[in-house]
Amino acid sequence: MKVKPLADRVLVKNDKAETKTASGLIIPEAAQEKTQTACVVEVGPGTDDVKITVKPGDRIMYDKYSGTQVKIDGEDHLILKMSDIIAVIE
Repeated sequence: MKVKPLADRVLVKNDKAETKTASGLIIPEAAQEKTQTACVVEVGPGTDDVKITVKPGDRIMYDKYSGTQVKIDGEDHLILKMSDIIAVIE
């Protein structure tokens, strides 16, 4: 399925949370910190007021409780507003 965000929205795929610590301890899913980084999959065209400053393939950091979760082809994605993106990771 192909999803194209509208206006100032960005479709991202969440990075997977670490399941092991550096010393090899396994972290149960209930105790894992929710990741706040993702990879941009698709971007909307933007609006007159809000320009899209990320492109597909960029890794980004976003606000913790933002966006709408969607499942595309069995994988979890998130649709964010451009204003919810706080940084591009290089």
